[in-house]
Amino acid sequence: MTGAAGFVGSHLVDRLAADGHRVSGIDDLSTGRLANLADARRTKRLSFHRFDVTSTDLVELVARDAPDVVCHLAAQMDVRMSVADPLRDTRTNVLGTVNVLDACVRAGVPRVVFASSGGTVYGDPDRLPVSERAALHPTSPYGAAKVAGEIYLDAYRRLHGLQGVSLRLGNVYGPRQNPHGEAGVIAIFARTLLAGKTARIFGDGSSSRDYVHVEDVVDAFLRCLGGKGDGRRFNIGSGVPTTVRELHALVARAVGVVDAPEFAPVRPGELQAIALDSGAARRSLGWEPSWALADGVAQTVAWVRTH
Repeated sequence: MTGAAGFVGSHLVDRLAADGHRVSGIDDLSTGRLANLADARRTKRLSFHRFDVTSTDLVELVARDAPDVVCHLAAQMDVRMSVADPLRDTRTNVLGTVNVLDACVRAGVPRVVFASSGGTVYGDPDRLPVSERAALHPTSPYGAAKVAGEIYLDAYRRLHGLQGVSLRLGNVYGPRQNPHGEAGVIAIFARTLLAGKTARIFGDGSSSRDYVHVEDVVDAFLRCLGGKGDGRRFNIGSGVPTTVRELHALVARAVGVVDAPEFAPVRPGELQAIALDSGAARRSLGWEPSWALADGVAQTVAWVRTH
């Protein structure tokens, strides 16, 4: 697994280890944290390797371990960073993905499950919730790189027979969330309000996102490990758009403070609205979200409070 020490990756590692699987995880720890893997490391079912996803070490590791499936979650995950430094974003999110796919082909790995982005690949669609049939119009290098990853995965399937599935994730949130990802605003709001400060909303608060709990995302990955969904792209989200203003109110309620944010100019590269139609995942994978946003936000705030 790539990105094993990250927010989503570490939750997936925990679940795989708890289910009795052996996991070989890599992470360069640029944003991931070894502390996220403490529980899995105690089970002795995780072997951890620190290096970059573009490294030749990856090819050697995959060849040595010969895994049954590779879950590819490593990414430069900050949309704003991708706008400020698109070459860095491309190196990690495009060249890193190609390196993973090439390593799998060389080692004879049969399958890859790729973490794509439902929050950025569609741009600002005309109708919500958006299905996988909609045109792709990414408005940031991050979104463009995720589209490229999906296309490379499909090309490797046609060229080499490498099977796989792309999961277009909504804005993932939950315990261990950091402020850098697409759903980082929840962590930012929680940390700011818990510190007794005023949280800032960029824009007028009307922009909306589709928030999906990390445990629901892990469930989607697990359903794809055995080949279900090969060759497909699936939206993984709640289908419900939540505005930034509504989200702040939920976090403020969970923290127990007044809902009174300040406002600042909107930032470039950010979308106005997104919500994902996950009907295909429900029909083909048997997947559907189980966490209500208010419950998940309260759980996340409780975690931030104690960490």
